Amino acid sequence: MYINGEWIKTNGTIEVYNPATGELVDQVYTVGIHETRDAIDAAKGAFKEWSQLPVDIRVNYLHKTVEKLKEQREQLETLITEEMGKSIHNARYEVQSTISFFQWFAEEARRVYGRIIPASAQNKRINVTKQPLGVVGAITPWNFPLSMAARKLAPALAAGCTVILKPSKEAPLSSVALYKIFDEIGFPKGVVNLVMGNSDKIVGTLMESKDVRKISFTGSTEVGKKLIRQSADSVKRVSMELGGHAPFIVFEDADIDLAIDGVISSKFASSGQQCVCTNRIYIHDSIYDDFAVKLKEKVSQLSVGNGINESNHIGPLINEGAIDKMDEQVEDALSKGASVLFGGKRLTGGEYDKGFFYCPTLLLNGKEGMKILHEETFGPVAPLIRFSSEEEVLQRANEIEYGLASYFYTNDLSRMYRVSEKLEYGMVGINDAAPFSVQAPFGGIKESGLGREGGSEGIEDYLNVKMTSTRIQM
Repeated sequence: MYINGEWIKTNGTIEVYNPATGELVDQVYTVGIHETRDAIDAAKGAFKEWSQLPVDIRVNYLHKTVEKLKEQREQLETLITEEMGKSIHNARYEVQSTISFFQWFAEEARRVYGRIIPASAQNKRINVTKQPLGVVGAITPWNFPLSMAARKLAPALAAGCTVILKPSKEAPLSSVALYKIFDEIGFPKGVVNLVMGNSDKIVGTLMESKDVRKISFTGSTEVGKKLIRQSADSVKRVSMELGGHAPFIVFEDADIDLAIDGVISSKFASSGQQCVCTNRIYIHDSIYDDFAVKLKEKVSQLSVGNGINESNHIGPLINEGAIDKMDEQVEDALSKGASVLFGGKRLTGGEYDKGFFYCPTLLLNGKEGMKILHEETFGPVAPLIRFSSEEEVLQRANEIEYGLASYFYTNDLSRMYRVSEKLEYGMVGINDAAPFSVQAPFGGIKESGLGREGGSEGIEDYLNVKMTSTRIQM
């Protein structure tokens, strides 16, 4: 734990195991309600000075963070792979994203502008300014243990807020590494705080505190709804990046090879354990069979194993529960008319027996009523679904409570505009399976969340808008 500029040891610990090998990676100390309150008090105490620092000084801390991240890039990549299993290739992408978030918001801090509004009365002057809103509680998931922390902490710190980070107990080591960087740089005491342990106790304490003015959460829709309800008692501002169920639509005029590469990239990155991963693959009836054959060929070439091995494309799932969920969704689909095109089972034997490995899986004849068509999968399994018209596929893609990411492939310019405007999702990739960048807002609509991270919008959620009206003598 890191509270008020000090590393804290307690009697409680969490052991972190490599999901590929079952080996102990490390352990972290845990805290409870008392220590969480200490962290809140430390952040509150540091806010006044930190928020009033000239922007150049705050920015300098972020630039120093960037330099340290670059120096420790390889160690951080290895740590991510060891603690949560993703391939070293995906871990490299994550560390680069982390660096980019701190770089971007270091510069975005300089662009927090106010404005002057012409008044309706001759003797009045109206100014609008933006100010940091206060103490921020950030709650991050295990699937992007480093970059999710950066995506929340970088804009909060740049805006002038102080922070308390609560990472997932499944993958807390990347956060510890980040806070060691903060400590080495010498962030003022209380500006950055780290707490780990029982979620109910820590998060409950953050939600109850009137001194915590904002909660930024990435995780399941179910937990997000609970936090939104709890936020009402103190009228906290909340940012929620919740579940997703991304459709991937391939029209008859699409570049099939490009679309297949897009499916591989979107579906199987991080073993499918991403909220923006493709969940449903809709293929026009006229190209369905050809597409399925070519996709199977590509998927069969994916190598599954320990993510630290450069030759492996897909690592393990996070734990046994994730394996059970894959089995449940596959069995349900098969019982309702689907068939296995490729995979469909846990990988066993040899090194596979030490970890949580599931074969990349494609299911034919996906139909409404199957769990996999409305429950987030969070693993390397996807159904292939036929459609015959644009209107039909749009209706099927949209009739779900999620609205995070979506993808479609076509070479028809008019269709690009029509479909992108009608898809009810916060993000749309057109012939692009990775439409995400630090310069652009990231977030969903409907039950996929509130607020945006990244882009110029990313810092706005950490600022209060203040209007000042001055009456003057004429």
